[in-house]
Amino acid sequence: MRRYFCFSSASLQTVLEYRSLMLANLATSLVSTALVVFLWRAVIVQTPGDEIAGFGPQEITTYLLAAQLLNVVNMNQADSEISSDVLRGSISISLVRPVSYPLVRFMVSLPVVLVNALLIGLPLVLTFGLLFEIEIPSALGLCLFLLATIPSVIIGFEISFLTGVASLVTTNIWGVRVVVTALVGIFSGSLVPIDLMPPLLADISMVLPFKSMINSPVQLLLGRYDGLSEAALVILGQCAWSAGLLALCTVLWRGAMRKIEVLGG
Repeated sequence: MRRYFCFSSASLQTVLEYRSLMLANLATSLVSTALVVFLWRAVIVQTPGDEIAGFGPQEITTYLLAAQLLNVVNMNQADSEISSDVLRGSISISLVRPVSYPLVRFMVSLPVVLVNALLIGLPLVLTFGLLFEIEIPSALGLCLFLLATIPSVIIGFEISFLTGVASLVTTNIWGVRVVVTALVGIFSGSLVPIDLMPPLLADISMVLPFKSMINSPVQLLLGRYDGLSEAALVILGQCAWSAGLLALCTVLWRGAMRKIEVLGG
């Protein structure tokens, strides 16, 4: 694995070099988070009893902050990097190296995930945590959340990788990214908690992998589960989805390799 850590080291240096991009992403995240937090708090405050499906103003604020944190963490850029490699033709060089290209992309994405968490996600949570009253999670809830974040990041990479692989067929993945971003935003619970969705949308969300990226870890953080056995089932479900998506990535990657056309040069 030593050769793969070299890719991670180079990726970390690249990410830290573009500080202006980090500031722009932080500003964008602050604005988008402010919109959803103010919107949902206004809805709940105007609801009789100041509560919807067990969410009060403090609970919904904590949910949305944790969801936005996971959104930021899962901005791994794997799809855009793969698409860029295809458009430039540099993927041909990557494929002849004595390393696994998918594993290289994963190792390159890890520093991006870490930097996003520390330099964007953490300031985001601290800012809104100071502006609003939030529900302080228990130590157990925080530990379960951190544990569930691991498969969440893996699933996020796999979905991003599958989106990037589409560039081997479509060349330009702008439209694919728009569709995938919309699906993740709706069915992961990042914009609307699954508990507050209409029954049809909630049922669809429960059979898709996107909820394992956002809703599942946040539910564990807030203690919205029935005992440790149910919490374990939630994490096992995440692991099952990560394993299933890994198999899908492997199959589609091998199939794409048979039809790859190198552009640029």
